[in-house]
Amino acid sequence: MTDVTQETTATGFDALKGLGTAGAAESAPEYVQKLDAQGRAYSTGKRKNAIARVWVKPGTGKITVNGKELAQYFARPVLQMMVAQPLEVTDRTTQFDVVCTVEGSGLSGQAGAIRHGLSHALTHYEPGLRPVLKPHGFLTRDARVVERKKYGRAKARRSFQFSKR
Repeated sequence: MTDVTQETTATGFDALKGLGTAGAAESAPEYVQKLDAQGRAYSTGKRKNAIARVWVKPGTGKITVNGKELAQYFARPVLQMMVAQPLEVTDRTTQFDVVCTVEGSGLSGQAGAIRHGLSHALTHYEPGLRPVLKPHGFLTRDARVVERKKYGRAKARRSFQFSKR
């Protein structure tokens, strides 16, 4: 009796193994280059409440944010490093000029939005960079936002000071 059940389960699992790999290999998406009329790649990046529109074109490595240089707009070196991370990981720091406009949120959220948009724009310009950027998490939108304030509380979770008398 046990021989029959082992035989049927093995057959059933073999059938399932064949189904999963064949379908995945055929339906893998193929990424192509997406450029506008000026030869630029465009993408939108988001982080918290910040929205960044990013254009990437061949150049010398100049990064412009809202009409200002990167170092002038983001004074903190951590934010400058954060924006330039996708270019450094792909070894393209001196090959592309980046022009972006960003609005909303604070400087940290804006830097994250630019990094997200820049990563997507690089994959639109060079689809071969996707496997390099994906493991670092640059293509994933960070969905964390500020938690809303609740009634009966001072902030989202902070309660009012307790008074015994």
